[in-house]
Amino acid sequence: MAHLPVGFLALGLVTPVLIWPLTAPLLLIPVLLSALLVRWRTIADTQQITVQSLFTSRSAPWDEIDGLGFSRGSWARAHLNDGEQLRLPAVSFATLPLLTEASGGRVPNPYR
Repeated sequence: MAHLPVGFLALGLVTPVLIWPLTAPLLLIPVLLSALLVRWRTIADTQQITVQSLFTSRSAPWDEIDGLGFSRGSWARAHLNDGEQLRLPAVSFATLPLLTEASGGRVPNPYR
């Protein structure tokens, strides 16, 4: 579903590209957005949590995570023992039960 708006953006960019061929590099925008949607994720298992962005990836063992924090309308942030924060793409308060299951119970389920 997330790729649907990207497809509409690509269709909207076709007209300027057909009229002014010099604007053809604009078609790279939907390609990059689609790649971002495919790549940007949080992967959790019983040993660690891995955050992937478009070009980088970072893992943290559960022992290094002090807790999770939430801001209104934002993704969760893992607070690490060294004071650093790690943004967790696609993890919201509503998806915490899935994170609880994937982490083997290390993250408490607030809906119980």
